[in-house]
Amino acid sequence: MPERGDWSSLDDPEKRAVLEHLDRLAYWLDDRFEVPGTRFRVGLDGLVGLIPGIGDAATNAITAYIIFQAWRLGVPRSVLTRMLSNLGIDFVVGLVPVFGDLFDIGYKANRRNARLLRRHFAERLTDEPVALGADPSRAPLRRC
Repeated sequence: MPERGDWSSLDDPEKRAVLEHLDRLAYWLDDRFEVPGTRFRVGLDGLVGLIPGIGDAATNAITAYIIFQAWRLGVPRSVLTRMLSNLGIDFVVGLVPVFGDLFDIGYKANRRNARLLRRHFAERLTDEPVALGADPSRAPLRRC
């Protein structure tokens, strides 16, 4: 399975660029900064989310953008539903003062969604193997 930023096995450069962009967004939102003296990481989602009202709305809009881009890439409804669930959990629990902010820092909905995208595309790249002795020109086309 590709690691963060490794989409080299995708044959569509435009799709690869979009996925790399979404991966960078998820990184900035959830993991950009290391808490000094720990291995714990926090991103702009956790920091901006501390601003009452505006913070969560702004970061949830960016998370919705990530999901919209996944939809544009043709990700199946089941994956989109899981991504929307991550956004919903992040939004609903984020409404609770203090606890919601702490939960938001630890839940990392954007990284979860980026992981779902990586898993989906890794599975799409490895499924439908060509049988031994089969004519590769007659193999079904894969839609990623």
